[in-house]
Amino acid sequence: MPKTTKIKKKIKKIKPKSTIKSKSKIISKPKEINKGPIKISKTYIPKETEKYMCEKHKVFFRMKLQEWKKELVKANNEALYNGSMDDNSISADIVDQASSYTDKNVEMKAINRQIKLISEIEKALLRIKDDTYGYCLDTAEPIGLKRLMARPVAKYTIAAQEKHEKNEKVHADD
Repeated sequence: MPKTTKIKKKIKKIKPKSTIKSKSKIISKPKEINKGPIKISKTYIPKETEKYMCEKHKVFFRMKLQEWKKELVKANNEALYNGSMDDNSISADIVDQASSYTDKNVEMKAINRQIKLISEIEKALLRIKDDTYGYCLDTAEPIGLKRLMARPVAKYTIAAQEKHEKNEKVHADD
């Protein structure tokens, strides 16, 4: 048998079944026709029996993250507004001034933590958009639904997170 017929037979075997021959082109069939945005109920909770990070899971976590972000922004705005209202009450008593200063310092640290958290939420929303959400940034293994339910901004599996924290502690001691 000539070499060209052997190659043609191999090509026929390799050719995927999900293609349609057109006049001179091969057009791939879409895997699944998108029927529009996925809608889930407000009481929906991702299940381990569903395919990991299916569209329902992504919609659920996107909604959860957006709601969390909205609450944090609202709380920050209220704290900043209320904090600025207290500035007018300057006391002559040194102890009261020190107490007020400490309270403001604690409030500002809390606000700064919340701003960092808002940034992490935005990064998580971007990971949902580019289909990397739910997978460890180090190992690419699934993070797990239970961990994501507890900490929706999680970027690492528990083992990878512990490794990162250990490395941070070692470098902080230097």
